[in-house]
Amino acid sequence: MKTVLSIAGYDPSSGAGVTADLMVFAAHGLFGTSCITALTVQSTVGVRSVNPVSANLVAETLACLEQDLPPAGIKIGMLATSDNVQAVLNYVERLRDGGRVVPIVLDPVVRSSSGSALLDKPGIQLLRAGLLGAVDWITPNIAELELLSGILVHSSEDVPKACRALQEQIASAAGRRPGILAKGGHMQKPDDYLLEQWGREVWLGGERVETKSTHGTGCALSSAFLSQMVIGRGPEDAARRAKAYVTGALRAAVPMGAGAGPLNHLWESVKVQDAG
Repeated sequence: MKTVLSIAGYDPSSGAGVTADLMVFAAHGLFGTSCITALTVQSTVGVRSVNPVSANLVAETLACLEQDLPPAGIKIGMLATSDNVQAVLNYVERLRDGGRVVPIVLDPVVRSSSGSALLDKPGIQLLRAGLLGAVDWITPNIAELELLSGILVHSSEDVPKACRALQEQIASAAGRRPGILAKGGHMQKPDDYLLEQWGREVWLGGERVETKSTHGTGCALSSAFLSQMVIGRGPEDAARRAKAYVTGALRAAVPMGAGAGPLNHLWESVKVQDAG
């Protein structure tokens, strides 16, 4: 049983954040641990408030887990404050300095789907200046890709240009070239774009699933992508399987709540139980 760590916010409705990540990990046969960076008050209708956890507590949690349950992979999501970005960056750099080689996926969460800010402005600056160059993979949605790359994305034709620009910016500043999985769920055609570290590019075709249960789709894709790599898949295979997993979770979702409900993160587990 491999351990995978989620560093993210707490969503009490379990559509996104650490609770959703833990379900995605479990669906892939992995044991999930978590470091909560913020407590949110939200439901399927939207986010009412964000209450960051102190950076000292984040750092202490990460150190404690690393001593006892060192992860085979790390997913980083909502960080809320620049202090938390710094605490996570310090943790990642210590892992690198200590020779620990594990896949690290950053989902650069800046705003919620309902429009609430999930990372302060100094945090965005530190994310761009430091954390982007310390991870292996970045999984932005289109709005996050525009923000980080500085390039407007009007159509799918603009996505490769923005991803290449972002990758070059990071390489120039940090000397490392992370891969990018750009999520196209908000585009007219929901195709995702994979830019590997060494420049190989792949479009991943998608299909639109008609459902209101869309809360946390981007979070689930990032966590599933990490899970597949921890299992041993290569980047393209991991991305394709992660996309198929999210599509299945959308199809299997049961309407819940008055707003954008959660995916059925455990749909594959349910399928196995039904078959048995």
